[in-house]
Amino acid sequence: MNPIAITMGEPAGIGPDVILQLWAKKPDLFSAEKIIIIGNKTVLSERARALGIACDCDQLPIHDVPLSEPCIPGQLNPNNARFVIDMLTIATENALQKKCAGIVTAPIHKGILNDAGFSFAGHTDFFAKYTQCHTVMMLMTESLKVALLTDHVSLRKVPDCVTEENIARCLTIMINDFQNRFGILKPRILVCGLNPHAGEQGYLGTEEKNTMIPVLEKFRQQGHLITGPIGADVAFTDHYRNSADVILAMYHDQGLPMIKYTGFHEAINVTLGLPFVRTSVDHGTALDIAGKALADTTSLHRALLFAAKMRAHEITPAA
Repeated sequence: MNPIAITMGEPAGIGPDVILQLWAKKPDLFSAEKIIIIGNKTVLSERARALGIACDCDQLPIHDVPLSEPCIPGQLNPNNARFVIDMLTIATENALQKKCAGIVTAPIHKGILNDAGFSFAGHTDFFAKYTQCHTVMMLMTESLKVALLTDHVSLRKVPDCVTEENIARCLTIMINDFQNRFGILKPRILVCGLNPHAGEQGYLGTEEKNTMIPVLEKFRQQGHLITGPIGADVAFTDHYRNSADVILAMYHDQGLPMIKYTGFHEAINVTLGLPFVRTSVDHGTALDIAGKALADTTSLHRALLFAAKMRAHEITPAA
């Protein structure tokens, strides 16, 4: 199997830190057969010194991507924004050409990329546009998986996105990936309602009655194990969580608080629907602690292990 690519993320953030700190803890993970780091060798060398890690970066499997200007930990530089785009482009091309078995991403800073003139809504959006695929964002811990119908969309716009077409597309992607990359042939999907109490039969909102129930019923008639719509206030109780492989939330802050609550440091992000495996840490750039040896490596470690597990389960390319 080809190695998994790790992208270094925002050079001024903790992406370099967690990569180096994980290497220091588990060097066996970083053989050229298992991992290739797509990043900047100079940044990694300088960060290793700042962290007090005795690491010869010439011995690490690094695809060196040029940086426009020197990087100072914790200080964003718009002139280095191009580096992030180049890094992600190289990783994507390698994945599409089967030169790597999947991609694990360290955090980037969307604000500095947009300030530098790049229209950038996040990793998931970048990969979706580059591959021209529809995707679904899913966050997961050891005990909970939550997929999102909408992700980085303002709350005001969410109801307009709750359409039969979007729900059907999302469920199809989820079913395909759970079958082909998770080894679950009949995934049990629990769908949250949009409104309080899932609309209360139309009295608290009509999206469930007019849009969600008809499309969910079509999937049930096809033999899929779909439950819902269920009020989000009870969807995450043990009774429902234990009867589902994954919960589909309608919007970002409906589903993710439970992920953060159940496993803040261990959560990872998985992109469903791509023609390759992609996982990510579920934390930001943490500029305030970059270079200070305070970053937690748990999420990166889990993202790497789960990417390898997904790749091992893979049967056919995602639809």
